[in-house]
Amino acid sequence: MSSSASAAAWWARSRVRILLPVIFLAPALYFLLSPPSSPPFFFTLPTSREESPSASGSRVIWAQRRVAEWRSCGWWRAAMPAPSRRNGYIRIDCYGGLNQLRRDLCDGIAVVRLLNATMVLPKFEVAAYWNESSGFADVFDVDYFIEQTRGYVEVVKDMPEEIASKEPFKVDCSKRKGHFDYVETVLPALLEHQYISLTPAMSQRRDRNPSYAKASYCQGCYNALRLNKNVETKAIELLQAIPKPFLSLHLRFEPDMVAYSRCVYTGLSSKSLSAIEAARGEDRKALTGEAALLWRNRGKCPLTPSETAFILKALGIPTDTNIYLAAGDGLMELEGFTSIYKNIYTKSSLLTHDDFEKMHGNTKAALDYYVSVSSDAYVATFFGNMDKMVTAMRTMQGHQKTLVLSRRAYANYTAVGLSGEQLAMAMWDAHREEYIMGRGSALPEQCFCEFKL
Repeated sequence: MSSSASAAAWWARSRVRILLPVIFLAPALYFLLSPPSSPPFFFTLPTSREESPSASGSRVIWAQRRVAEWRSCGWWRAAMPAPSRRNGYIRIDCYGGLNQLRRDLCDGIAVVRLLNATMVLPKFEVAAYWNESSGFADVFDVDYFIEQTRGYVEVVKDMPEEIASKEPFKVDCSKRKGHFDYVETVLPALLEHQYISLTPAMSQRRDRNPSYAKASYCQGCYNALRLNKNVETKAIELLQAIPKPFLSLHLRFEPDMVAYSRCVYTGLSSKSLSAIEAARGEDRKALTGEAALLWRNRGKCPLTPSETAFILKALGIPTDTNIYLAAGDGLMELEGFTSIYKNIYTKSSLLTHDDFEKMHGNTKAALDYYVSVSSDAYVATFFGNMDKMVTAMRTMQGHQKTLVLSRRAYANYTAVGLSGEQLAMAMWDAHREEYIMGRGSALPEQCFCEFKL
């Protein structure tokens, strides 16, 4: 047999044994041998100037044709009445600012239905940190809440005298991790004491609830919570004062938030750096070295106002756009945004001084929420509790011009040296993909369904 024939026979016998390890090892070798300057594998650099809005001078993110969008599902619209016999009374105790309170309340509605209990009007805990002392009725329409939840969960203002005369037995679920079984853990206490208070677990898996509890969550959270007459009147007044059309921007860059993120920034003023340092505390030390880079590239660092302005320009948002700034007190480095986008409106600039000073923190947050849901377009720089609620309610009302800016994309592209026009093109590509696919809202899947367009 010739040497070439022998080689061919050997190759036929051995090729699988040789090629199989190569196939499996190729991705790892590519990752290890790639030069540090190459972008992360889940991002691609823009290749065509045609995708950039600034190159054509006319493209705007909202003009892109969407291929999918989220809408309210129809299945939970029909009430699923609970058995007539109840297991007791539950009061949901809510903590934090308005949107944290609302999150706890929404989860609590599902828990009450899951345990076949009667719900007492929730208690909003006084929170010194949030400069807050208002209760549920100070913000929301109580009668409307009771009416809209009828058929899903029973809500009462008053209890029988023998129960109302005592304090509820407290069950603290807020720190529980993973899947927390309320039936196994909380129901025995409810049956024993007949009146309990609880704060829902922060990390509970809503998708594991039975359909009747999911339906109660959706109805209670998205159809039953309406601002009371006084707050709604003030919100309408504020909305009418903003020039139309307008974009509502939820900009987050306060000292405590930056400190909590553990991120380090360069180019900030000494005043901002001092405020961040004062807010850090012992448990919020800034990350350094490789850990800081990894953290930032995962999108954990809030966008600065100047970075936000850069991305909005990259998305074709005109610099003369009317922008309502939905934000709390203490925003840092705001001039980095207002030097580019000058038509800025806020609660404090549109309301009278007396009105503004008399408002509780929850009332101010409620105004931002109302205006943001009603705005022509909504952009969030950080996907917190308010952003989740606003994007969900805008989806309920069919407002599709909603976008959450990608901190991760910005961090990854700047990490590999992109700047100027090339960075703007990359931001356009990343956000255009999110927008046309209807992604970026992280809506609760039990309440909202995806529709192909």
